[in-house]
Order: sequence, then structure tokens, then C-alpha cells
Amino acid sequence: MNSHRSPADDGFFMPAEWTPHRRCWMMWPTRADMWPDIEATKDAYVAVARAIRLFEPVTVAACPGDVEEARDWLGPAIDVVGIEIDDSWARDAGPCFLVDGRGNRAGLRFRFNAWGEKYSPYDRDAAFADAVIEQTGLPHYVSDLVAEGGGISVDGEGTVLTTLSCFPNANRNPDWTLGAIETELKAALGARKVIWLPGNPEETETDGHVDGIAVFVGPGRVLIEDPGPKHAPFHDIMRDNLAALDGQVDAKGRPIEIVTIPEASDAIGDDERFCRSYVNAYIANGGIVMPIYGVDADRTARDLFKRLFPDRDVIGVPIDSIACGGGGIHCITQQEPA
Repeated sequence: MNSHRSPADDGFFMPAEWTPHRRCWMMWPTRADMWPDIEATKDAYVAVARAIRLFEPVTVAACPGDVEEARDWLGPAIDVVGIEIDDSWARDAGPCFLVDGRGNRAGLRFRFNAWGEKYSPYDRDAAFADAVIEQTGLPHYVSDLVAEGGGISVDGEGTVLTTLSCFPNANRNPDWTLGAIETELKAALGARKVIWLPGNPEETETDGHVDGIAVFVGPGRVLIEDPGPKHAPFHDIMRDNLAALDGQVDAKGRPIEIVTIPEASDAIGDDERFCRSYVNAYIANGGIVMPIYGVDADRTARDLFKRLFPDRDVIGVPIDSIACGGGGIHCITQQEPA
């Protein structure tokens, strides 16, 4: 922390995604050269926003010059605010929101460098978390760690799940030891234990964000991608992640229950950036908004989400026009807790 006190010092922590939300934050697609068909991508963003809006308020940040377009596309039920942005991945450029269990909330900004300076410019995205926290009027914490929201999953009870291929990467935090990164994550997120998975060094868009591999779906319960058949592209890597999670306990000493989910391996994507992860879904108030690809695995994934969250409605949204950019529904959303 480069502020005098850390969130943990003040009793703040990042709550689990299944706890109640005040709203969901998104960003309107703007980097035209990022998308094969930006109009189709905007359509898919609209579909995701409207699905989430069935369960909770949604606010979409758009460049001031795009505000009217965004309002026209999204409709009156979704709020649009003008904020200068470079790209459209709210999970990573946006803040992490914190609570203290006594009714107080705060915002946390990590440093953002466009996933290891893969895209340029990124100065407006680097300032986006501050702009959002300013909009909310919440107390503001800043961390010196280069990190993204898609690189962490929390249980809200002291445990953080993350990957060795991401934040310790030389393209983000070359001068930080693993121990220093772990200490900072605990201080910033109000946690007591960090579980490190290997991640995926071959996934070059995010360097193996955890939200494409594994996610907490309940206290002591993690949903993780099945390695799939031996010929699957990342079979060995996913097998290693599964092995690293096996036998782990959370911050409260509970053995982690592992639930596996297939990848949408039959989904047709144009390049290796294409995101096939069902793990990359959004847990809303009373709902799950999950990606669908028009393949057989969609039904398996939907049935699994219904089993994991029996009290929530499961809605599938086709995301091919988002997945081609290297991410999914979780990547384009950020929950603000109630």
C-alpha cells in the first residue's frame, strides 16, 4: 500500500461475489482495432448488461463521446456515465470494492498496465478505478501492486485464489518477491491466506488470470476447469492447476471441495485468444449469467451452475463476439457490493 494504512488495517476486506450487490459496473467497447466486428461486440455487451439488469442495477461507463450511442443501445433501464476509457474490461481496469462487515464500504485501486503493456495507450484505463470510486463517493485505497481483478478470486472469509503466471510475471511486478506480492494481496484484500495455482503461462492475453481457470463458488468450494482430453490445448497445464488445488485448505482450515467444469472446447474461435471458459461467469443477486457457445458443453455447464446455485436463475448469453477478445462475462463486469 502506498497510502499510510491498508484496507486490512482498517478492517476492510473484499466480500465473496455471491454476497448481495448494489450494482454491476461495465465499460462500453471503444478500442475498435481490438475487435473483428465491434458492432457485434457491442450487441453482446448489451445482451450481458440486460441479463444482469434482470437481477441488479447496471452502470456502464462510456467515453463522453459515446454516451448517447451507449444509451441508445442499452435502453433506459441501464445507467450510462461518461468516463474517459481506452478499452472495455471492467473487471481488470475497475476497482475492487471492499466492506468491513459493519456497513461501511471502500474502493481499492491496484496499478494497471494493460496486462503487461500489451495494449497502448492505457492511461485512461489506468485512471478508471479512481474515476469509479470517485463516482461512488467511497473511501479510497491505492496499492502499488500491478494487478487486475480477473487475477483474483476471494471467498470473503480470508482466502484469495490467484496464479503464479500472472502477478509475479516480470511484465507486471519485476521487482517484487512472491512473498511481497502475497503480503500485499492480504493487506489490500483483507485476507489471511493466498492459494497459488500455477495458472497458464501459455495464455498470453492475461498471462493466466485465475478467472479463466478457477473461482470460489461458496465457502470452502472452488469451481475449476476440467483438464479435458489429453489432446486438449492446455490439458497438462489444467491438470497441474487441479493438482495444486487438491488437498488445499482455506483460511478457516476447511478442506477445499473441488468441483470441475468442462471447457467449451468445441466452440469455434478464430485464434488462440478466444475464451472458452465457463468459469468466467457473473454471479448476480439471485442469478447466474453464464457464457454459452452453441455447443453440447453449454448444457453441462448450465446444469452444474443450477446445482451449485439452486436458489438462483441461470441465464446463458452467447458471447462469441466477446470471447474473441480474450475474455468472457466475468472479465467485462465488476460487482459493487451492497
